[in-house]
Amino acid sequence: MPNLLDIRRRIKSVKNTQQITKAMKMVSAAKLRRAQDRVVMARPFANKMAEVLGELAKRTDEDFHHPLLDQRGDQRYLLVLITADKGLCGGFNTNLTKAGQAFIRENADKQIEIVAVGRKGRDFFRNRHAAISSEYLGLTGKGRVELSEALEVARAIVEQYTEDTSIDKVYLVYNEFKSVLSQRVVLDQLLPVARAKQEEPEAKSQQPVTLIDYVYEQPPGEMFGELLPRLIETQIFRALLESVASEQGARMTAMDAASKNASELIESLTLNMNRIRQAAITNEIIEVVSGAAAL
Repeated sequence: MPNLLDIRRRIKSVKNTQQITKAMKMVSAAKLRRAQDRVVMARPFANKMAEVLGELAKRTDEDFHHPLLDQRGDQRYLLVLITADKGLCGGFNTNLTKAGQAFIRENADKQIEIVAVGRKGRDFFRNRHAAISSEYLGLTGKGRVELSEALEVARAIVEQYTEDTSIDKVYLVYNEFKSVLSQRVVLDQLLPVARAKQEEPEAKSQQPVTLIDYVYEQPPGEMFGELLPRLIETQIFRALLESVASEQGARMTAMDAASKNASELIESLTLNMNRIRQAAITNEIIEVVSGAAAL
C-alpha cells in the first residue's frame, strides 16, 4: 500500500502534466483558428479549378494527348501520404497510416511507392520496410504551410510522373478538416487528371437545363500545359492546409481530454490520500486511548 509521500509525489507529477496539456491545448487553439481560416479561403478556388479543368478536358478531341491527362497502365502506383511531424494528436496519424495500409492491401498485386510528407508516416512505413520514393519533413510541424513548400512537393511529383513513364497513377491520402472534433480521411486520385464524366440524358418529362459551356481561345495543348501543373500544385497545397487544420483540431481535442483525465486522476488520488491519512490518525487515537486505559 503506498504511503502518503508517494501519493503526494504522484499528485504533483499529474498536476505538472496537466499544466503542459492545458498549455498545448491553448497553443493548438490559437493555431487552429489561423489554419481554419486558410482552409476556408482555399477550398472554393481549388474546387472550381478542378471542376473547370475537368469540363475542359472532357470537351477536348480524342486525339489530344497530354502527359498529365493520358491514361496509362495499372501496375505501378505512387501514394502521397500526408501525416504530421509530431504526435500527441489522438488518432490523427493512426487513421492515416491505417488508410495507407488498407490501400496497399487492396492493391497487393501492384507495385506501390510512397511519397511521405510528414515524419510520422515516414517512420511508420520505414519500420515496415515499405518502398519510400521520397520524403518531406518539417512542413506541417510549425502549424503553417507556405505556398513555396507546397510548390516544391507538387513540382517534384509532377516531374517524377512525367519523366518516369512506368508510374501509372498517383494517389493522395490526407485528413480533410470537418470540425474540431471531426476529420475525414480522403483518398483521391491525383494523376492522371480525371476528365469530367458525361452527363446522362434527362427524362423528357423534366424541364431542360441550361448547361454552362466554356469557350477558350488558346490551343488546348498550350492551355493544359500551363494549367494542369497548377491544378496539381493547388490540390497539394489544399491537402497540406487541410492536414494542418485537422492536426491542430485533433491535438486540441486530445489535450482537452488529457486535461480532464488528469483532473479526475488528481481527485481520485486526493481522495485516496485523505483516506490513508484519516486511517493513520484513527490508529494513533486508538493507540493513545489504549495506552491510557492500560495505565
